[in-house]
Amino acid sequence: MPEAMTHSPRDNSPDAEAAQSGAAPKDSSALLLHVCCGPCAVMPVLRLREMGYAVTMWFMNPNIHPLEEYLRRREAAVQCAGALNVPIVCADETWNITAWLRAVNGRDAPPERCSYCCESRLEATFAAARALGFSFFSSSLLYSRYQPHDVLRTAGTRLSHTGDPAFVYKDFRTDWQEGIDRSRAMQLYRQPYCGCIYSEAERYAKKLLRLQRTGTGESRPSKAGSPAV
Repeated sequence: MPEAMTHSPRDNSPDAEAAQSGAAPKDSSALLLHVCCGPCAVMPVLRLREMGYAVTMWFMNPNIHPLEEYLRRREAAVQCAGALNVPIVCADETWNITAWLRAVNGRDAPPERCSYCCESRLEATFAAARALGFSFFSSSLLYSRYQPHDVLRTAGTRLSHTGDPAFVYKDFRTDWQEGIDRSRAMQLYRQPYCGCIYSEAERYAKKLLRLQRTGTGESRPSKAGSPAV
């Protein structure tokens, strides 16, 4: 594998300008890395560069809801790219909450929902990498302990069998704690739930359940004796 070529988002070299426009650098080691968020991208970017790949980050996550949360994670991904001196492409045109919810209709509970969510983003990464001329593709989802790792590995391998680009598999979970430490040092926004509106509800369901059990959510009568509105 050739030595990795990386470029700052402000680099004016031809390869850097190509990467910023979405096209792959003119390098046989060019790899399009799907990134789900800034914190999860840190170690995959570092490890892939150590392996000799010229990494371009690709932020494509129509599963992140609401839009304000999507924008916060997008900002963190761009911040991460700047800190690591790698180009990033944000596929904002793919964010469509209505289309995504319709796509998961009928499989809106785990593990089916999560498998679809991860596999569909990996398929989109493969298609984008092929269209843009990248030789390889991978995903920062392989870093998370909470994602369906085997689903991702199987999907990536399956896609590679259809032709270029090639899937680069690595179990980045071994760098879990280092990734946390580095992302905190970089002051990246660390999200409290996975991404979709379902996962947000699941994240806070216990709090709602506690309120229901303690009765603190019950309305109280007004001083006049009539029910409170």
